[in-house]
Amino acid sequence: MRTTLDIPEDLLKEIMKITGAATKSQAVKQILEEKIAQIKRKRLISMKGTIDLDIDLDTLRDRK
Repeated sequence: MRTTLDIPEDLLKEIMKITGAATKSQAVKQILEEKIAQIKRKRLISMKGTIDLDIDLDTLRDRK
């Protein structure tokens, strides 16, 4: 999908340098994917201790 964005040239060059991307599109795509993964990790971490799976590890280990 084509989208027109107004990204400062110096910022885009820095992103390309940091990521090692060969093209502007590749750099933007990589940064977006990394940001999405970061947000998902934060959401998962914030749920720590809120889900009770009611799992008995001893019972699970004895299964054959």
